Amino acid sequence: MARQRQGSHGSSDALVDELFDTTVMLRSFAESRLRPMGASVARLRALRMLAREGEPLRMRDLSEMLGIAARTTTTIVDSLEQDGLVERVRHLDDRRAFLLTLTETGRARYEEAEAIDTQALAEATGMLSAQEREQLRALLGKVRDAVAQV
Repeated sequence: MARQRQGSHGSSDALVDELFDTTVMLRSFAESRLRPMGASVARLRALRMLAREGEPLRMRDLSEMLGIAARTTTTIVDSLEQDGLVERVRHLDDRRAFLLTLTETGRARYEEAEAIDTQALAEATGMLSAQEREQLRALLGKVRDAVAQV
C-alpha cells in the first residue's frame, strides 16, 4: 500500500499540500535563475504589469493587478525606482497621486528577465506532453472555479 506524502504546508488535504509545494518550488527555481541579474519573481511581476499595460499606472492599480498589499507594492516599487527601472510621475488630474512608468532601462531589464523566466519555466515543465499540459490546466481550472464560487 502506497503511503501518501505528508505535505510541508500541513493542510488537511495532501493534494493541496502538493499544489502549494509545487508552487513554492517553481518560484524558487525561477528565483535562482533571475537572481544573478538582480531580479526576482516579485520584481519581474511588477515590471511585467507595467510593460503589458502600456501606460502609467497608479500604485493602487498595480497592487490590485499583482494581488498584493499596498505596502508590499511600495517596497517593490521603491526598489525598482532605486535601480532606475521605474519612475514615479505626478498624476495630471490628481496632485496627490503618482503614476508609475517603466524607464528605458526598466523595459530592457524586463525583457531580459522575462526571457530568463520563460526559459526556466519551460525547463521546469518540459517533461509534460502537450496533452498533459492541457489536462493539468483543465484540472487546475476546475479547482479555481470551485473556489471562485465562494
